[in-house]
Amino acid sequence: MSYLKKVIYNCKQATFLIEKKQLKRLSFREEIELRIHLAGCGMCVLYNKQSRIINNMVKQLFHDSLKNELKLDEDFKAELQAKIEEGLGNN
Repeated sequence: MSYLKKVIYNCKQATFLIEKKQLKRLSFREEIELRIHLAGCGMCVLYNKQSRIINNMVKQLFHDSLKNELKLDEDFKAELQAKIEEGLGNN
């Protein structure tokens, strides 16, 4: 199998590169391989879109939670602590 065919038909590598691209910059070779693959694979194009949406939602969730400084209710904390201690005592 030629190198180009390996790039075109390798969805596993393409999804790896899609995820890697969201975390850091791809090398020139990786970027070209991904573009070649995405030019011919509709499923990986869809995966790319969905992955970006999910990552943006997760980033937004963490950003909002840090912004609002979510805290547990003191009564809930005490109740949870009591359940943990009770569970540890049963072992």
